[in-house]
Amino acid sequence: MTAPKGRTFERPTYPFQERVGGERFPAEPGRYRVYASYACPWAQRSLIVRRLKGLEKAVSVAIVDPVRDGRGWAFREGPGHGPDEVGGFALLRELYEATEPGYDGHISVPVLWDTATRRIVSNHFPDITLDLNARFNAWAEHDVELYPEHARAEIDRLNERVYAAINNGVYKCGFAPSQEAYDSAVAELFAALDELEELLADRRFLTGDFVTEADIRLWVTLARFDTVYFTHFKTNLRRLADYPNLWGYTRDLYTLPAFRETTDFDHIRRHYYVTHGNLNPRRIVPVGPRPDFDAPHDRARLSGGGPGAPVLSPRSGT
Repeated sequence: MTAPKGRTFERPTYPFQERVGGERFPAEPGRYRVYASYACPWAQRSLIVRRLKGLEKAVSVAIVDPVRDGRGWAFREGPGHGPDEVGGFALLRELYEATEPGYDGHISVPVLWDTATRRIVSNHFPDITLDLNARFNAWAEHDVELYPEHARAEIDRLNERVYAAINNGVYKCGFAPSQEAYDSAVAELFAALDELEELLADRRFLTGDFVTEADIRLWVTLARFDTVYFTHFKTNLRRLADYPNLWGYTRDLYTLPAFRETTDFDHIRRHYYVTHGNLNPRRIVPVGPRPDFDAPHDRARLSGGGPGAPVLSPRSGT
């Protein structure tokens, strides 16, 4: 990832893409474990969905050290992370090698792990959140639907645009191998942000009154935008704070415990500035910027139900 080849940044492939719910990996409480990082936006998506659904008792979690060294993600004692007491692994790569001996591909979080067969079910982050939303409802403590059938076409369209231009777009800026590649990526990124700023002028969330999978996917990048990407990835044409609707939307979602409690800005800063030595050779972690995520917002006025209306759609409403 940190040494892209060719004309543009290319994300590595994610080879483990099985799903929960079939004969091979049946949905069972206590069987599966998410290996994640608070620093990684792809992994935080899984943590947010798990919290929104109330799956803490059904699906366990292990958090890696945010600072990756030459051996990759590791389980070390520290603030907000620690040893893997269930799997007994010291390094994340051990999960990959246990699943496919001799594996020499990309090692990434999140990973959905089956403790019964001691194999990776998936490291394909888009599928993991969809399975957490749909496959464990029998044990979910919260009656929440994040991928409602009536809105799936719009969610899928938004997800495709957001992934290409924003989620992956900031990486295409940060790891651009040429000026031409950077100029193209940064133009696409801010064009997409401009579109969403306009979209959010008259709706509280991306598809309306309720938080969906689309909001979760976008939010994890917005949460890191001014804090890290603006400087570290050179996405500095405009700050998120320069977009009134997007910035208010980001703060609105941060009021929900699932978003707030899975966001660790210390992990985020240390991961990006210390791990990416080619972008920050001296590995100095800056003290800022520190956007005020607790600043008041007036996004509730856009809700069809008015202030105080529920922002999560119940499964019965799908």
